[in-house]
Amino acid sequence: MDFDDTPDEAAYRSRVRAALAEHADELVHLDAGEEAADPREQEQALRRTQRVLAEAGLVGVAWAAEHGGQGGSLAQQAIVGQELARARVPSLINHIGIGMCGPTVIAHGTPEQHERYLARLLRADDVWCQLFSEPASGSDLAALRTTAVRDGEDWVVNGQKVWTTLAHVSDFGILLARTDPDRPKHAGLTMFVLDMHAPGVTVRPLRQMGGQSDFNEVFLDDVRVPDAERLGEPGEGWRVALTTLLNERVAVGGGGNDLGLSIESLAGLAADRLPGLPAERQVLARQALGRAAVAALANRYTGYRRLTAISQGGLPGPEASAGKLAGTAAAKLVADAGVRLLGADAVFAAGPGDDGSLDGAGRWQRNQAWLPGIAIAGGTDEVLRNIIGERVLGLPPEPREDKHRAFNASGSAR
Repeated sequence: MDFDDTPDEAAYRSRVRAALAEHADELVHLDAGEEAADPREQEQALRRTQRVLAEAGLVGVAWAAEHGGQGGSLAQQAIVGQELARARVPSLINHIGIGMCGPTVIAHGTPEQHERYLARLLRADDVWCQLFSEPASGSDLAALRTTAVRDGEDWVVNGQKVWTTLAHVSDFGILLARTDPDRPKHAGLTMFVLDMHAPGVTVRPLRQMGGQSDFNEVFLDDVRVPDAERLGEPGEGWRVALTTLLNERVAVGGGGNDLGLSIESLAGLAADRLPGLPAERQVLARQALGRAAVAALANRYTGYRRLTAISQGGLPGPEASAGKLAGTAAAKLVADAGVRLLGADAVFAAGPGDDGSLDGAGRWQRNQAWLPGIAIAGGTDEVLRNIIGERVLGLPPEPREDKHRAFNASGSAR
């Protein structure tokens, strides 16, 4: 692999960098896991940031022009991601909509749904979430218990979702629900677009140990969803959900993007902190830096190779699970090394660098506390290892007695 930009990519990178510089005063600048003092004000600022970026042609880069995107390559999309990180512009507030929900609507939605949702999604006029995991069915997603019962032209939905990222600021979500409990668990599911402001939808944010509230519980009590908001045919929800999951694992680390703070940020912190450490601690710190650098760069460049294959007509596959698994492991090594470099200063919430130095405002502590949640998103490490073992290495699957039985006849239904 040639790690350098091609001439066209270098020219595109220059245009992206110039656009970000031109609009710098209109953009939010935050580190991974960081929150402003006023969450509502931050939400509005992040929506404005995405709107500005969309108008500059930096959102939906690889989406087809017919769906409101730029019709660009995944290499260009990766360049935009790199330059956003370089400029300390946080992940787009609608990153779930763009990376997961939007591709699902494109693949399985009607032309009317495309027209109604996609342009607003790209501009963050509407923020989206995905309502998949439940208290009793996170890793075993197909065992979900939320039900949708047909009533004329509507479906009546009852149940509970949990760990729903951004539900507290979302306008719409894609909802996976059980519509036929007499079929095996994978066969009785259907996907819908859910209006998050509909009567009967209750969202309760969950406070994380980093202090932020990205995840939520969502309660659904007799929520009416029009049949026109169905994605795919009844009973085909698992096939539709696979589109979401495969795109999710590319979006969350599977495309080589850095999770949390970059290895370049760690190198800057090391240059600032290493000279002040005792000689014996410098040896250990350099070993930690080396491990983090190898893991982060290996994940980044392997991800670029995966994006190249996709850009040439391939589809996201089980390799994305390996990328997501490696991405979270690398991010943890980077975060841990950063906190260790702070030494005793790491116990202070704001850190010693309130003057704007590299370790200021507790960015490394917050980043370390934020990453365990990302390790769960898109599948836990254990689930991803099972996928890699079965679908990449060809190992025999674990026995699953409930896979072919009717859901209401299995233990999952209780």
